[in-house]
Amino acid sequence: MTALWVIIAIVVLVLIVGYMWYAGLISKRNKAKESLSGIDVQLRKRFDLIPNILKIATRFMEHEKELLTNITDLRAKAMQDYNPGDPDAVKGHLNAAGALQPAMMKLFAVSENYPDLKSDTTMVRAQDTYTEVEGHIAAARRAYNASVTSLNNSVEIFPGSMIARMANVQSMPFYEETEEAARQPVDASDFLN
Repeated sequence: MTALWVIIAIVVLVLIVGYMWYAGLISKRNKAKESLSGIDVQLRKRFDLIPNILKIATRFMEHEKELLTNITDLRAKAMQDYNPGDPDAVKGHLNAAGALQPAMMKLFAVSENYPDLKSDTTMVRAQDTYTEVEGHIAAARRAYNASVTSLNNSVEIFPGSMIARMANVQSMPFYEETEEAARQPVDASDFLN
């Protein structure tokens, strides 16, 4: 009789531990999605600011239409809807958003060739606001990557890997610079004549 109680106790203990692990995985996945949402809020600020910067720049930078068009296209691509539950879609979204940063840095570097634009108070304020938004994006990226690290560790380490497979919880991608050009600093002297 005591052997039966021991077996029942072990089964109950395994079920409780399994459920706690499952609940932890779901909690970590939701935290990663919440952090991704925080990035999207900051990216939305960036996306809303870019048209204003481009309008100001267009008044002064008539010879830079290709750059301005490229930024507009990158913004449109980065703003496309995606499924936050699909790791590949998240990775594509984060890559598209990341490609916009080097283009904006190039715009600001090229704007140095236009003294009227460089001294325009509206443009100066827009650049300051853009820099502030980029700082918020960097902070959101750090929070997201920390959440993803916690989730991925839980999903990839046994027994979490088995429970994650049964619960259909997948690893999520990190938000990192993937293009070599995005990793290189912008050298303003390349754009100054």
